[in-house]
Amino acid sequence: MTSNNPAVFLLMINGQIEAADFPEYDDLYCKYSFVYGHDWAPTSGLEEGISQITSKGRGSQSLVWNFPLDITFKSTNPFGWPQIVVSVYGPDTFGNDIVRGYGAVHIPFTPGKHTRTIPMFVPESTSRLQKLTSWLMGRRPEFTDPKVVAQGEGREVTRVRSQGCVTLQFNIVTKDMKKLGYDTTSIEHSPERTPQQL
Repeated sequence: MTSNNPAVFLLMINGQIEAADFPEYDDLYCKYSFVYGHDWAPTSGLEEGISQITSKGRGSQSLVWNFPLDITFKSTNPFGWPQIVVSVYGPDTFGNDIVRGYGAVHIPFTPGKHTRTIPMFVPESTSRLQKLTSWLMGRRPEFTDPKVVAQGEGREVTRVRSQGCVTLQFNIVTKDMKKLGYDTTSIEHSPERTPQQL
């Protein structure tokens, strides 16, 4: 039985973590997880995952994963709209897996196909001595919980360095948002307005 006055709306996400560009590194894999507000709840799909290791092809600087994403959320309001956090890892000169980049992006708000490129970064040591010690010990600075990347608290005191980027492709479907009073049409797809309508 279908309700005319829904209490929740649905956000369906599928797509893939397509590729990465890390010119200095090879043999990388990625992990992803979703971060969302208190009113949001996943109804199906995977909240986190880990990809296979990929290497650069001949003459290519791109690392291709094509790692699938598929999850559905329900919510009563858009506050805390989901974000995806991506962490990329690879071996250092001693064969230890270390972080090669963190990044996050909000899931697109409008239905349809979207491509997003996430600039990645890594935490830096605060002094030269710490940098040398961490290199010798094989323990580089990293976040204990990568989900902090999607939050603002404490980020202003974290020293980071930009390094590489990851490309994601999303297919977004929403259900019942319009019935709850939320307009999800994009500016590109809206009918043109005359100056009098603005």
